[in-house]
Amino acid sequence: PEIMAESGCRLVEVGTTNRTRLADYRAQIRPESALVLKVHASNYRMIGFTESTPIGELTSLGLPVMVDAGSGLLDETTPWLGRRPAWLRDEPGVRQALDAGAALVTFSGDKLLGGPQAGVIVGQAELVERCARHPLARAVRADKSTLAALQELALTYLSGDATEVPLWRMATIPLTQLQERAHALAVDVPGAKVVDTEAVAGGGSLPGLTIPSAGVAVEVDRPDAVLDELRARDVIARVADDSVICDLRTVNPDDDARLADALRAACASAVGRPRTGDQTSGAP
Repeated sequence: PEIMAESGCRLVEVGTTNRTRLADYRAQIRPESALVLKVHASNYRMIGFTESTPIGELTSLGLPVMVDAGSGLLDETTPWLGRRPAWLRDEPGVRQALDAGAALVTFSGDKLLGGPQAGVIVGQAELVERCARHPLARAVRADKSTLAALQELALTYLSGDATEVPLWRMATIPLTQLQERAHALAVDVPGAKVVDTEAVAGGGSLPGLTIPSAGVAVEVDRPDAVLDELRARDVIARVADDSVICDLRTVNPDDDARLADALRAACASAVGRPRTGDQTSGAP
């Protein structure tokens, strides 16, 4: 709200929660209207009877159209991967928003772009320059390290093979490879078994959508104690049905041996730890 007040603009809500038509936008346009804003729901998903107005139709209103693409998928065809992963479902792309006529598109530098935390504005040069000239731009401008990381990321995409970006490298590992690694880990860790898991993009992107994955699970008496021991060894796991689960999609293959060592040590160390709420008594 403070930023809205500082900018001098007034936000007018259009349509209803689940259905917004072109006529709803047109009904709210006034002589002082300066911009049409369309926001992609990148951190929640609405299903059922829904309807939204395409960007191309919004451009017919005669005002600049700004699109908040949220998650930062550069191109919905993912040319840097060869083919679009099925788990992306209907996630829109920044390029397609611009091609449809958006004057400005904003999105995150991390999430599905795969870079550092930052905000990115692209679009018509004159409008981008106006944003850059606003006093608020100085307060939220990226530092040199962020700009350097974004430049390196952009060059990676331009190379045509963004699988060097950690996000896409992890997200596109074939399930069969993860299963093979899980079987090898299960052999090295007593009590471990191979489990099918579902990974999520996280970070406010692809809400409700999952990526098929695989990992190892170890059933233990004190899962929380094992989690503590793993964290002490720089390993993040989760608990489900009294089992500690490590999803391999976000584990570098070079770290599999380290993960096996951590699991063995954590399970052994947690055996002697008291349960939460347990009490011990000694001689008076």
